[in-house]
Amino acid sequence: MGLHSSGAWKPQVNGVRLSLSHRLGAAVCAILRLSGPLKEQYAQEHGLDFHRLLDASTYKEAYRRDMIRWGEEKRQADPGFFCRKIVEGVCQPVWLVSDTRRVSDIQWFQEAYGAVTQTVRVVATEESRQQRGWVFTPGVDDAESECGLDNFGTFDWVIENHGDEQHLEEQLEHLIEFVRSRL
Repeated sequence: MGLHSSGAWKPQVNGVRLSLSHRLGAAVCAILRLSGPLKEQYAQEHGLDFHRLLDASTYKEAYRRDMIRWGEEKRQADPGFFCRKIVEGVCQPVWLVSDTRRVSDIQWFQEAYGAVTQTVRVVATEESRQQRGWVFTPGVDDAESECGLDNFGTFDWVIENHGDEQHLEEQLEHLIEFVRSRL
């Protein structure tokens, strides 16, 4: 079963993703990061430090726009390029695919894995995102890499992460019950 998560601000999504992964356990759930192979390939082709591109540093930010452009060119040439890289050798029955940000990513998984694919959207109000430290960056936060799924259509699951911990917990429990019922 693949759970594809998308969200407008990574720390909120990361917290939800890690919570799901932890509850299901490493033997059952693998977190697959689409941004990992993208950043690794970009670093190789441009002579950069791959590990520094993974964090939220000024180093990564210096290359972010070009990395986004480069990644788009790769996807246009082969929409499944990064998707195929992350599934190689994964043996857990549940995959949490992070950084699913484009319709083409979801379509690839739906075509490759059919009905077991579930889409999960994590949402938060702009106010709650700002309280967590988010600042809008024009040309980055309004690019397809950040909002390409805003008009995707219907997600299988929508998780609201506005700061109400009890509400978030209830939503995650429903999702986990669903996943466990399919194992």
